[in-house]
Amino acid sequence: MRPSSLEETTMSDHRRLGRELELFDTDPLMGSGLPYWLPDGASVRHALEEYIRSAERRAGYQHVYSPVLGKRELYELSGHWAHYRDDMFPPMDLGGEQVVLRPSLCPHHALIYRSRLHSYRDLPVRMAELGGMYRSELSGVLGGLSRVRAIQLNDAHIFCTLDQVADEAQAALAMIRRAYAALGITPSRYRLSLPGAGGKYVGEQENWGRATDLLRDVLERSGLDHEPAGGEAAFYGPKIDVQVVDSAGRESTLSTVQVDFHQPEQFDLHYIGADGARHRPVMVHRSIIGSVERAVAHLIEQHDGAFPAWLAPTQLVILPITEAERPAAQALARRCENLRVDIAGPDRGSLGARVRENRKVPYQAVIGAREASADQVALRLRDGRRLDPMPAAEVLDRIAAIVGAHRPELWGR
Repeated sequence: MRPSSLEETTMSDHRRLGRELELFDTDPLMGSGLPYWLPDGASVRHALEEYIRSAERRAGYQHVYSPVLGKRELYELSGHWAHYRDDMFPPMDLGGEQVVLRPSLCPHHALIYRSRLHSYRDLPVRMAELGGMYRSELSGVLGGLSRVRAIQLNDAHIFCTLDQVADEAQAALAMIRRAYAALGITPSRYRLSLPGAGGKYVGEQENWGRATDLLRDVLERSGLDHEPAGGEAAFYGPKIDVQVVDSAGRESTLSTVQVDFHQPEQFDLHYIGADGARHRPVMVHRSIIGSVERAVAHLIEQHDGAFPAWLAPTQLVILPITEAERPAAQALARRCENLRVDIAGPDRGSLGARVRENRKVPYQAVIGAREASADQVALRLRDGRRLDPMPAAEVLDRIAAIVGAHRPELWGR
């Protein structure tokens, strides 16, 4: 009998899969909304973070680290205290000052930019960080990795001239689309998030109109259909939101590109122009995958735990048919310098049982007596394909090339 839609949703829920696959878990002594990562989950997270850092380095970003605490005055200046206080943890008294767990990284990056003198020749300054931030989420909305209180955010801020904004925003959107291709993510829609009624927004109306026109132009130049969404803008500016849908049909924002005229004014940011005078930069906020936690939650559900090969916690499992082939399996494992590999020997059950146990692993290398004597492997792919025995070196080179290129396919035809 085919499972019902409710059963299918439960089966693909990242909370169930994450625990079943031993990716993450929680403990009441740590607290609600504060999951911890198990070794396999940490491998997925590390691979994802390294992909992002490498992509950012290639795109000219410089990485920084900034503290997860800041004085209350910092967030009063940025506007977060007035417009975001309900989502922030209460201030802590420290040496006569009040410090706060940060709800966002942008005020810290504004201060880092401000700490050095910049010429127009330096712009754009692209500053990136995989950094922690904290949200005081209510217990009722917390769930697995998708809604947490301690967030690792893939964040970046581009400080540029007005003439550079459109190109920088379009390049950021292109980075998001390349990442989605490598991760096997299909966005549900692109949303142009605009202000709505009410007083939660700051800044001049002229700047809001200018920022909106820039982002709309970027979406059109990128050939992307999009929908306007009133009331979904950040308090300081409009944004492009890349939306995804989870296994229960709930939509959420994974990636964003935002244009901000407000915080450069608040922090009195400037650069020296060709005329020798001080000019105000524009701040482009950009996140390729948003929070690592929400991204991994979506990936677990999108792939039912069978991640793209470059992201999988175990990329190759070696299956010696009998104990006689274990030395050959161990020798093969030693040659897998840049792959995450495991050996599942006959002590872990029959060959069929071991194949089923490792059904989420992209590649299964079976070694029998014939393969061991010829330095070959009989490769099984996760999608059910079985390849004829091939030289071990050729198999490892092919897998390494697919993994290194962050390709979503397993093998090709």
